[in-house]
Amino acid sequence: MYTVIGRFAPQAFALFRIITGLLFFFHGAQKILGVPPMEGVPAGFHLPPIAVVAGWIEMVCGALITVGFMTGLAAFIASGEMAVAYFMGHFAPAMQKGGTWSWHPLANKGEDAVLYCFIFLYIAAHGAGIWSIDSVIRGRSATLATTS
Repeated sequence: MYTVIGRFAPQAFALFRIITGLLFFFHGAQKILGVPPMEGVPAGFHLPPIAVVAGWIEMVCGALITVGFMTGLAAFIASGEMAVAYFMGHFAPAMQKGGTWSWHPLANKGEDAVLYCFIFLYIAAHGAGIWSIDSVIRGRSATLATTS
């Protein structure tokens, strides 16, 4: 099968992992550090304990995924957190309100949680790849898969 940037797959995956980890870290920083301020949340408002735990998971796992350290475990935990976030924060409340499409991620505003869940599940299965602390520790180099 022809690929457009197949020979750059390791680098593309590394950028994917780094950017996704950074974005996840920023979600946690917004909850824990208040930077940038959360829209619709008044100054001095304290988040519920479950949101504080989620914020710490997002900051720690996001940082670990970004630098590629303990990536599989961090991504698996992040994937689980996003599954919980979808079902507790989007699916269940929407189902209580009712409606034909309340289960749908676009209708209940859970699309980001579903995407993060499966992105992190993929990263957990794939591993850190190049440009990571994990690859330095294991002394591995990138391998290229080619097709004829």
